Amino acid sequence: MTESIINALVHLFAIIESVKEDHDVVDSGELVVKPYLSRLFNQEVTSEYLKLFYDYLSFYQESNAPSGDEEEQLGIDSTSILQVAKICNQLNKELLARERIIVFLQLLELINTDEKVIDREAEFISLVAMNFNIDQKEINNLKSFILEEDGKSVDPQKAMVIDNKMTEWPEEVAWMMRKKRKRVDGSAETHHMFVDNLFGKILVMYIESVDIYVFKYVGPLNLFLEGNKIIPKKFYILSPGAIIKGPNIRSIYESEIIRQFVQEKNKVKIVMVGEDLEFHFKNSDKGIQKFTFYEESGNLIGIMGGSGVGKSTLVNLLNGKIEPTSGRIHINGHTIHKASQEGVIGFVPQDDMLFEELTVYQNLYYNARICFSDFSPGLLDKTVCKVLEDLDLLEIKDLKVGDPLNKTISGGQRKRLNIALELMREPSVLFVDEPTSGLSSMDSEKVMILLKDLARKGKLVITIIHQPSSDIFKLFDKLWMLDKGGFPIYNGNPIDAVVYFKTMSTQVNAAESECTKCGNVIPEQILQIIEANEIDDSGKMTHNRRVPPRAWYQKYKTYLENNIKKIRFEERLPPTNFHIPNQLRQFRIFSERNVLSKLTNAQYILINLLEAPVLAFILGYFSKYNPEGEYVFADNKNLPVYLFMAVVVSLFMGMSVSAEEIFKDRRILERESFLNLSRMSYINSKIFFLFCLSAFQSLSFVLVGNFILEIQGMTFYYWAILFTTSCFANMVGLNISSALNSIITIYILIPFILVPQLLLGGAMIKFDELHKNLAKQAQVPLVGDVMASRWAYEALSVAQFRYNDYEEHFFQHEKKMSQYSFNRSYLIPRLEAMTKQILRDSGNYQAYEQEFEIITNETNYLRDKYNVRGFALIGSFTPELFNKSIGTRYLSHLDVLQKGFQGLYEEAAARKDSVYSALTKVYGKDGFYEIKQDYFNEGVSDLVENRNEFNMIIQAKDRLIQKKDPIYMDPLNNFGRAHFYAPVKIVLGYPIDTFIFNIIILWLMISILYVLLLDDTLRKIINLFSGKKK
Repeated sequence: MTESIINALVHLFAIIESVKEDHDVVDSGELVVKPYLSRLFNQEVTSEYLKLFYDYLSFYQESNAPSGDEEEQLGIDSTSILQVAKICNQLNKELLARERIIVFLQLLELINTDEKVIDREAEFISLVAMNFNIDQKEINNLKSFILEEDGKSVDPQKAMVIDNKMTEWPEEVAWMMRKKRKRVDGSAETHHMFVDNLFGKILVMYIESVDIYVFKYVGPLNLFLEGNKIIPKKFYILSPGAIIKGPNIRSIYESEIIRQFVQEKNKVKIVMVGEDLEFHFKNSDKGIQKFTFYEESGNLIGIMGGSGVGKSTLVNLLNGKIEPTSGRIHINGHTIHKASQEGVIGFVPQDDMLFEELTVYQNLYYNARICFSDFSPGLLDKTVCKVLEDLDLLEIKDLKVGDPLNKTISGGQRKRLNIALELMREPSVLFVDEPTSGLSSMDSEKVMILLKDLARKGKLVITIIHQPSSDIFKLFDKLWMLDKGGFPIYNGNPIDAVVYFKTMSTQVNAAESECTKCGNVIPEQILQIIEANEIDDSGKMTHNRRVPPRAWYQKYKTYLENNIKKIRFEERLPPTNFHIPNQLRQFRIFSERNVLSKLTNAQYILINLLEAPVLAFILGYFSKYNPEGEYVFADNKNLPVYLFMAVVVSLFMGMSVSAEEIFKDRRILERESFLNLSRMSYINSKIFFLFCLSAFQSLSFVLVGNFILEIQGMTFYYWAILFTTSCFANMVGLNISSALNSIITIYILIPFILVPQLLLGGAMIKFDELHKNLAKQAQVPLVGDVMASRWAYEALSVAQFRYNDYEEHFFQHEKKMSQYSFNRSYLIPRLEAMTKQILRDSGNYQAYEQEFEIITNETNYLRDKYNVRGFALIGSFTPELFNKSIGTRYLSHLDVLQKGFQGLYEEAAARKDSVYSALTKVYGKDGFYEIKQDYFNEGVSDLVENRNEFNMIIQAKDRLIQKKDPIYMDPLNNFGRAHFYAPVKIVLGYPIDTFIFNIIILWLMISILYVLLLDDTLRKIINLFSGKKK
């Protein structure tokens, strides 16, 4: 508080006091001003400002001395009005609303020191209230509270009386009678608490506008607040964790006072119930032993115990992360999972939940956008700034969070920011794992007071705590103690826990829970009693516990468990205090957050922007074959290798950039699971970013690689295939990123995924040269069809050969020429040879059953495929019906077919020559030759035409398989399967270009991976085989 402000306050006190009659009767300076100053300053400063008060008072008393004009003394003069208004205006600029209320109460107490209020005092008070902008209803309540001894005029809903008068209904009917009273007359009665032997009464008032509670005591007893004597009729602020004590009365806890107001304010009371709750790890009796509890809103519950006793396990049981072995948990009668879906539950894990690349403000801002979809940008900013201010993070709001090893903010600030993410939305039930871990004592107290404030607002807050200070320990309304093996050993008031354990261990002064001088509690004392070890005969400490965990558990069941009271509840959940966006808006928020976190990571951006062009340069440079000094694209025999390596690079880049995407967000996803957010929106945001990045990387790779190798006119084809391949790799990476729980495991797994893609991509090993159990001659084996590299490499090779500016003019003609040529030169001669062999061995037709089937199938194929005349007696090609006459006639039929295909071949060749002649007229022979050299590649042509194959036709079980010119051969399968380098795929009789079909297949594979990712199927399978529980 600045000097000018305290001067103004003293000035204001003096003005108000100066109008009082009979100044000599009561010394208001000693009774009111001095205690107020003592709360703010030390004795020296207090004395200084108290003297200033008396100086001001003397001055105004002289100014207000009677002048003989009675009319003038009836009210306050204009000068005083201006002075008060000026001082209040100055105070308004510095004092928070809470501080203004306290000052106003002090002024009321000041004028009430003589227990009467004259008109001028009342006018001054009204003037101050008006300038402080205090609501009229609240003014009336404050006046009644201070000026009336019994405070009867205070709004009953804002008042509470604590005395020794029994006015309560029994618990069994209290809830019903309260409802009935409200239904009958619509009025509310003052809250009441019975405390035996409390003579006089304590009046408590709730000041709603600033959310504080004040009280005063009227009676003869010596009561104490936090070790300080309570002066009767003087008001006191009921701070969090405050305890009112007195002779022969039980302690009155701040929490039990506030709980009655909280229950009244909240339309739906939260009651969390655990009935015979039990959990055991697989093949172990460790976990959580049988535990029953009933807890209601308005409570801050601490879970304490030594290391490894099961505190985190218990919290995970309560928040629904793991299922209990037996027993049940419910909130207002609804299952934990139902409550979680309704947004009732919140969870703050011990580990970081931060986006390390974003600033402190950005972490909270995007969290706010997710929690409060109906907030305007201005209100979002205001909400975030308020949380930052409450947690003392406003000064670092523009600093990047950083990782724990590369710190830009301190560990304490990181912890407060983690808690702020969840505190922002204030869920009805909040679980917090180690909120004070790594914090200073001051920061710890700030965080715990924030949690206490949440409880005061009607939330149920359950937190794990280690080694709390006395002040923090007193903040808890309930304490749960666990011992080794997961045994619950205490459930009750934290202060009473000291007495309980001292009593159970028969210690001296067992009834003493706090220091009689300072009121401090030593929480460590509880753990020391629980974990005390036996001492042997030599005086050395043994490893044997004096009281084993199971013995403490038996004491708990004997003395405490039966005291647990059941709490009534309504079977409905409270409305959540936040509104999540729809799936589309969630997608936008997730995308913005993801992109922003990437853009702020310079290394990430640099590597991902340069990786593709650098790899393209390396591949292009080393693949640029120019044996005679001048590079000619047509003669570059390394182009097929470059095409396959381009596919490999796309797979590698797509997988490496996505393998960590979900894994590194796993803790954030754990927290956000309690917000009932859309997993689809989150996954789509990741996919959208990765696909955009892959599109850029693929384009930069193609542009650089094609420029170096002088590949012209193929940019779109290359980009479409490599982009699709990268997208497939993105989806694989996201699936393993979601499924695996170790980054090391992820990167170990990547080679196991890539190596089969390399081996079975069709470039390194021909599909018909695989192991005999896998290889198929007529089409790509199934093990190849499930490889993305197979579809991508085939699409690249076929596109490069078929769609270049040279070959596209001749492809259809060359395809027909190839088919006619193969039938004329290979298929028909082989059928003739087989028929002649059968005729030569006329006495053993049974040995040629396979040949008969092949001849039948191939003859029918020629008839159906090329619409030529079939052989009428083809049905006689069986061992039983075949004879020499049929064979001779069939040979004549083949001779006719061969001549027919020769004619067709010549016609196709003539059409090709015609096209060639037309093009040479346009470009000239030399110009058209240069087009061929620039666009057509012999290496790819050799590959897709299979020129290195010696056997152009091979015999299979029931067909003759063409090995010559696979690029010109139409597939036999009618459901999309085909030989490698097929120009088209046949689906239900419709031909689809290989380039288009293969891209469709890759996107179908991507879609399957997308569905698996949405369902997290891979993780579920891993958990199933590892025997893990959800």
